[in-house]
Amino acid sequence: MSASDHRDGFETRAIHVGQAPDPTTGAVVPPLTLSTTFAQRAVGEHQGYEYGRSGNPTRAALEACVASLEGVRHGLAFASGLAASDAVLRLLGPGEGVVLGDDAYGGTFRLIDKVVGPTGHPWVPRDLRHADRLAADWPEGTRLVWAETPTNPALSVVDIAAVAEVAHAHGALLVVDNTFATPYLQQPLALGADVVVHSSTKYVGGHSDVVGGLLATGDAGLAERVRFLQNAAGAVPSPFDCYLVLRGVKTLAVRMDRHCANARAVAEALAGHPAVERVMWPGLADHPGHDVAARQMRDFGGMVSFVVRGGEQAALKVAERTRLFTLAESLGAVESLIEHPALMTHASAAGSPLAVDAGLIRLSVGIETAWDLVEDLREALNGV
Repeated sequence: MSASDHRDGFETRAIHVGQAPDPTTGAVVPPLTLSTTFAQRAVGEHQGYEYGRSGNPTRAALEACVASLEGVRHGLAFASGLAASDAVLRLLGPGEGVVLGDDAYGGTFRLIDKVVGPTGHPWVPRDLRHADRLAADWPEGTRLVWAETPTNPALSVVDIAAVAEVAHAHGALLVVDNTFATPYLQQPLALGADVVVHSSTKYVGGHSDVVGGLLATGDAGLAERVRFLQNAAGAVPSPFDCYLVLRGVKTLAVRMDRHCANARAVAEALAGHPAVERVMWPGLADHPGHDVAARQMRDFGGMVSFVVRGGEQAALKVAERTRLFTLAESLGAVESLIEHPALMTHASAAGSPLAVDAGLIRLSVGIETAWDLVEDLREALNGV
């Protein structure tokens, strides 16, 4: 089955695209190819692979699968989500700038602010929930708009089609970090985005046991340029990492259904708790981005954030009191996690326009029994 075959459903493609039984042995699971070099029949005459950094059959299987799931022909795998992001940002020409959403992953902020910016690429933060404001106050020289939706950690929702229209009107690319939504819940490329990136460490891998990044685009020219950078810079995943991500992809749809259902139960319970000031989950009817999320997403995701009454100290107490929610960074795996972004994942954004409310807690709602998760949080919140 080719990456361009979209007659089958998402779940079917997640299991079969790039993963046909091995023609030599009949193995149903794609072989884990560890070889770093590949024999050539004659000089320059090979079977599609020369050297492990340039290409690997296990990696090719993953890249074909993710391209299909994002609805395009071109997918690329990287050693981490930030490695994928770095490759995209290397597309910028001298002096070209970046618009970054004003609520974004701390690692993305650090990469743009501390690594890309000082090399001559100015960047500005913008509230991308308001595409009209971006159009009215477009930063001169911007070549790339970087959006997350839902955002990390405030779970704001960006209208992808509206921002894409503004970016393209100014000759800029729109890159969407689709990590929170996954290709199962949201298809940014179909809505006008030029490039999609993922940390496959999160939902796509889904088991907290592999670090990786993915990129997809429907633009053959962009894909060729990024593939050159992938090989030239060398931030590629190991074959075993690709094998683990492919294993996770197979169950992505069923896991996301459960993540979303559990997140709804958690969000609704938190919304009625007296110790909670505000709940951020796009599935709640009073969420400012609910209507946009309902239009561009299949469901509302497994991430829930909330602000605790009492500020930072109260939030820290809650984060340390849970029994089933593990206090840890990262997200998107089968187990539930709790963290304090201002002092953990987003500490690098302290004092910047992307600084996080010190009373905010971010939950990655896992696939455990929903009632158990709700009770765990209620017990942690009692007495705060």
